[in-house]
Amino acid sequence: MKQVIVGISMVTVIVAAAVAQADITIGVNVSSTGPAASLGMPEKNAVTLGPTVIAGQKVHYVIYDDATDTTNAVQNVKRLVSEAKADVLIGPSTSPASKAVTDTVAEAKTPMIQLAPGIATSSDDPKRRWIFNAPPADSVYADALIRHMVKKGVKTVSVIAVDDAYGENCTVAYRKLADQKGIKTLTVEKYKRVDTSVTAQVLKAMQGNPDAVYIASSGTPGALPHVALIERGYKGKIYQSGGSANSEFLRVGGKALEGSFMLGSPLLAAEQFPDGYPAKKESLEFVKVYEAKFGARNFFASLSWNALKIIEAAVPKALKVAKPGTEQFRVALRDAIEGTKGLKGAGTVFTMSKTDHTGINQLGMCVLKVENGKWKLEDHADYK
Repeated sequence: MKQVIVGISMVTVIVAAAVAQADITIGVNVSSTGPAASLGMPEKNAVTLGPTVIAGQKVHYVIYDDATDTTNAVQNVKRLVSEAKADVLIGPSTSPASKAVTDTVAEAKTPMIQLAPGIATSSDDPKRRWIFNAPPADSVYADALIRHMVKKGVKTVSVIAVDDAYGENCTVAYRKLADQKGIKTLTVEKYKRVDTSVTAQVLKAMQGNPDAVYIASSGTPGALPHVALIERGYKGKIYQSGGSANSEFLRVGGKALEGSFMLGSPLLAAEQFPDGYPAKKESLEFVKVYEAKFGARNFFASLSWNALKIIEAAVPKALKVAKPGTEQFRVALRDAIEGTKGLKGAGTVFTMSKTDHTGINQLGMCVLKVENGKWKLEDHADYK
């Protein structure tokens, strides 16, 4: 089998002459190629905007691409902790890869801020003591989704989910709340990220004429069933999970997306939020910096940006305990990240604890509507 690890093309974002003397090493593994490239590429871009010095210590970034492959993700993370001696990790981009690297991260006792949503608490599984989330947990997405469905009078739903950990997690979170609110799920259909046709799944999803179809996918693959539904004449509401909230999805889906709803970060429509909304200022600051260099704002880029903000806030505390490059520093850094309180990032505010390694509530989630190929704010949580 051909080995597809592009980590050998290491990217550093500090002056080359200073690399050898870098005190803090941040290891990054993202999917900058493959089916999840629309997630991983902006995540990689945002890392290049990261700080070169934190609390007086030089920072060295090592970035690998797992090509949206879980085997590559595991190998990359092993290299980051064994060869690069990373003090902290950022990534992976997808839920399957995040799940796959859990054992490696725990064995290495290296904190990791994952860029894919999922469960990231430390109360039940000791292995997850080392893992934190940059995006909201699936339950936060589901709460915003169901709240909006109830407002719109949705009573029946069909689900089309990508057949991996992300699709499963989204579906489980959705069904739990849907059942509580009396929303009937007619069917759950699954497809692969690499599929080129979902005709059979779409036809089954349309049976019974559901009030809405919920597509639980990520990146541009989420556009495939959406376009197919429109082509088959479906007239009900279509919801997309937050995994597809990027400009590439809008481009690929085109006019078929008009009038549909998307779960997403407030930063995607930051200007449309009322003054005083938590982290609006920080969202606009991120947008200004990112758009100046890379063009359209991107939710997935904000995940890397926020991960770096969390690390930047935690490092000074960890430095009081130990020096970078040691297990003691990694443990102290993990503890400091876990103690994050009221940290404002792009589109959200982080407050973590021993039982909550995500730290994002409903204020970090909103419902967007696609109008004229752009995001329009549809609904947000009460912030007063």
